Amino acid sequence: MGEATAIVTGSSSGIGLATSRQLLAGGHQVAMLDVAPASLQSGRASSYLVDLSDRLAVLETARAVVSDLGTIRTLVNCAGWDRAMPFADTDEPFWTKVIDINLLGPIALTHAVLPAVEEGGSIINVASDAGRVGSSGEVVYSAAKGGVIAFSKALAREVACRRIRVNVVAPGPTDTPFLAGFDQTGKLAEAMIRQTPLGKLATADDVAHAILFLASEGASHITGQVLSVSGGLTMV
Repeated sequence: MGEATAIVTGSSSGIGLATSRQLLAGGHQVAMLDVAPASLQSGRASSYLVDLSDRLAVLETARAVVSDLGTIRTLVNCAGWDRAMPFADTDEPFWTKVIDINLLGPIALTHAVLPAVEEGGSIINVASDAGRVGSSGEVVYSAAKGGVIAFSKALAREVACRRIRVNVVAPGPTDTPFLAGFDQTGKLAEAMIRQTPLGKLATADDVAHAILFLASEGASHITGQVLSVSGGLTMV
């Protein structure tokens, strides 16, 4: 078997960047997909600019990755976007953007890439504990991430005949630029830390370690599961 190839979305920062680094360290070649250029410099990392809300661009990018790198061992749908506000203050363009990026983007990319995923390969979708238990101020985001979880479970049943495993990592509060965009004062992070049994926020590497475990041979009999990385904030 040749060199393992992985696709990671949302790879220019946060969890996606940490996941890409760990995959590269493990010997993978990595296609880094994002709306911003990849910040990693490696002969085994390739940057592809793509907006996940653009269906045609997703299809073309998937074809380019497969043409450039061959069959895919691991797909990590990590990209996400939201802006915290009361649901009553949201509008339809906002709903569309949240659902396009967080739910339909992963669905579209997975659909485009799936024929090229190796037998025995792995798909890891990054959802959120908001999709499991809900999050005030993130109503549509919670709905989209809940959809990611349901999509992953159903897909896991369909592709098990090819020994492709599909699992979900659901981060809780994580110290990333995504959280910083919500919490410029730091007060929200402080409140979350107080509520978390392990007494700290997750790091991007904490979440990436869980993703790499689910992609590894050590998880070869695990599919259709949701792994929360929340320091015990949620226990469901």
